[in-house]
Amino acid sequence: MGEAVTIADIILARDRIGDAIERTPLNHSRTLSGICGTNIYLKFENLQYTGSFKGRGARNRLLDVAPGRGVIAMSAGNHAQGVAYHGAQLGIETTIVMPANTPFVKVARTRDLGATVELVGADVMESAERALQLAAERDLEFIHPFDDPVVIAGQGTVGLEMLEQNPELDIIVTAVGGGGLASGIAVAASAHDRPVKVIGAQTERYPHMADRLERRPSTAISGSTVADGIAVTEPGELTTGILYAHDVEVLVVSEAAIEQAIAMLLEIEKTVVEGAGAVALAAAMEYPDVFADHNVGLVLCGGNIDPRTLSVVTLRGLAVQGRLNRVRVELDDTPGRLALVSRIIADAKANVVQVDHDGLGSSGARSTILELRIDTLDSAHAQSVLADLRAAGIHADLVDW
Repeated sequence: MGEAVTIADIILARDRIGDAIERTPLNHSRTLSGICGTNIYLKFENLQYTGSFKGRGARNRLLDVAPGRGVIAMSAGNHAQGVAYHGAQLGIETTIVMPANTPFVKVARTRDLGATVELVGADVMESAERALQLAAERDLEFIHPFDDPVVIAGQGTVGLEMLEQNPELDIIVTAVGGGGLASGIAVAASAHDRPVKVIGAQTERYPHMADRLERRPSTAISGSTVADGIAVTEPGELTTGILYAHDVEVLVVSEAAIEQAIAMLLEIEKTVVEGAGAVALAAAMEYPDVFADHNVGLVLCGGNIDPRTLSVVTLRGLAVQGRLNRVRVELDDTPGRLALVSRIIADAKANVVQVDHDGLGSSGARSTILELRIDTLDSAHAQSVLADLRAAGIHADLVDW
């Protein structure tokens, strides 16, 4: 029995999709290399027109649809936008079923690109049930987001490009949800003229491909994830087989590391990624021994993050670094005491960004509580501000976020 996807399929996909897909840059990051203790190269798939790599597989698959027939897909957002955009470009009517909790920015963008959108289900697998039902009722062709050899071949063009752009890569790291991107890259890497290891990365909330490859019971930690694009409960059968055949290891990373990676890419590389687009960097930070002293390509696979989520992640990142702090102050409720607090903080070269006043939560009727949010250089600077307040006889403590 032949392979489900071959390097010839990926080369053909590259030729078929042609200029309809951006050849995104692969850039060395000196700063991230220093932080991670290895040579980091970033593949900016978040710069695709639809904001992710998904247009590659979608375009390749849509080219096989018979003229005049409509298509339907289920997606948490990025496959949806790829199908919607390239369907419109090819004159194909598209319907997308998305989970009910899909970020608004992805829903709006998918509709703007010309698709009819239905919001059904708690995750993509529940959305898939509705999509398959509609496909049968309306005679629509179902475009699977990852468990389809033509889609996988399209995604594999990412790996082909990376190894053309830097033939000396030792490791390629990418997000894994259903496994389509990692599978395509693994096939592409297997045809390179020197060994290249492909490593996947998943959130601790949805480690289902990692668990399946290790043949172990579920290790999922309950709760929502910032990496909604890879929140897949049932990995593909085809993709599982390809990853297993190519000895692809899937690392599980924490939600905290994903948030940190989003914030770092924004601040250091001046690029916006979604949670799934940050998991490769999160893996490089959480597993430094795996990547030390290698040339490592990280796929920033998507940038379609809800602006509110990005805002929260950015502020939480500042808090983790000790640059944004909550300070609880209790002081006598007499004239001039608030001015004293403000002056001490200003003299310490910190900045007050918010003040909340609570006259009922203090220890006495003649005292009051202030909760301050202050900007500082780092944690040491924050502690210095606290010391200055206490030296002036003011009771002050840092409050956890």
